[in-house]
Amino acid sequence: MSKDAQFDVLVIGGGPAGLAAAVMAAECGRRVGIVEDNAALGGQIWRGEAQTAGSAAQNWAERMNAAGVELRCSTRVFHQPQAGALLCETPGGVCELQYSQLVIATGARERFLPFPGWTLPNVMGAGGLQAMVKSGLAIAGKRVVVAGSGPLLIAVAAYLRQHGAVVPFVCEQASWSSLARFGLSLLGQSGKLAEALRFRRQLQGVQFAAGSWVVEAKGKDVLEEVVISRGGKRQNIACDYLACGFHLAPNVELAAFLGCNININDGCVLVDDLQRTSVRGVFCAGEPTGIGGLELSLVEGKIAGFAAAAREVPRPLFAERSRMRRFAHRLNVAFALRPELKKLAQPETIVCRCEDVTCGRLSQHTTWREAKLHSRCGMGPCQGRICGPAAEFLFGWKPDSVRPPIFPVAFESLARISEAQHEPVGPV
Repeated sequence: MSKDAQFDVLVIGGGPAGLAAAVMAAECGRRVGIVEDNAALGGQIWRGEAQTAGSAAQNWAERMNAAGVELRCSTRVFHQPQAGALLCETPGGVCELQYSQLVIATGARERFLPFPGWTLPNVMGAGGLQAMVKSGLAIAGKRVVVAGSGPLLIAVAAYLRQHGAVVPFVCEQASWSSLARFGLSLLGQSGKLAEALRFRRQLQGVQFAAGSWVVEAKGKDVLEEVVISRGGKRQNIACDYLACGFHLAPNVELAAFLGCNININDGCVLVDDLQRTSVRGVFCAGEPTGIGGLELSLVEGKIAGFAAAAREVPRPLFAERSRMRRFAHRLNVAFALRPELKKLAQPETIVCRCEDVTCGRLSQHTTWREAKLHSRCGMGPCQGRICGPAAEFLFGWKPDSVRPPIFPVAFESLARISEAQHEPVGPV
């Protein structure tokens, strides 16, 4: 196991927040490294765009290269053997990365809610389907219903339509009144208003239904149609794909594992004005501190980068962050999940896809820990990343502590945990 990497500032996550943090710290003269678990920079929001000429992602990537940031893609943190060091699994094995300051910028993932038929082939996350199209999935001529909640739905629908998909419906569970209030809040933000108008032009002719949601996906061996609730009535829509996601859930597993305090109300990492967590030398920026979008992620990343490099943060960044946080609050209020969605899952509906645990089995328990012990819910390959937020919404359960490995790893990598701690390997 190699131990030859020592950084002044190590950034976990190569999305907008991570890139901004790394660039700021490196331009301050620090030795900086970025760990990205995907094969390329960009995270989820800038996936595949770092090589696109003139894009914001490419501009940040160029600044990163010019500043001498060391990039490690296809690298995933899974353990901390001691303070100031992280174990990472790579295609070539395991490495230990050491640091003086750490910036966690692990982003967010789509939130999925179970409903009858959601495990059928071709029922996908909205962002997941978009990522597959970016990777080469042929979508031209396919009928795609986009459903769930949040601004991502509109962006995905526009992207799919640009690539030839037929989008008969976009179903947003938020009400028209909530969307109207949110729309009015964009009047003072010309950039976001322009983006919203651009998406509207791209989706001209597509039916947008607020206060509607998917209640069932049907098909014999693969998705054939979805049933939506619209205005209190059910409507069947034939389709080839369902792109469905209910806003986002922050990726806080690494921060929680390192001991950072988590807000019990929203499940996000608590930080101070300099993006410092409760753990000395550990900063956090972007979606793990609260779902707020690209601009907020960038400004938080900049602040964290300056602070991690022990440089004074330019004052205008604080004002910009405050403005973006106000927008994020309005965003999360507008797209808050309605209680009717808790009734979608039937007793026989699977909630934990990894372990085939149904809603009926989970309803017999009172806590997340009890459900895990009796049903193995959350103990499969995703380690609760899909069923955990769903169970939290359905039952009000809070996640337990995070234990190593943070992600599923090879048995050889598990042995490295013992090697790093100089302890014998116990039963797996």
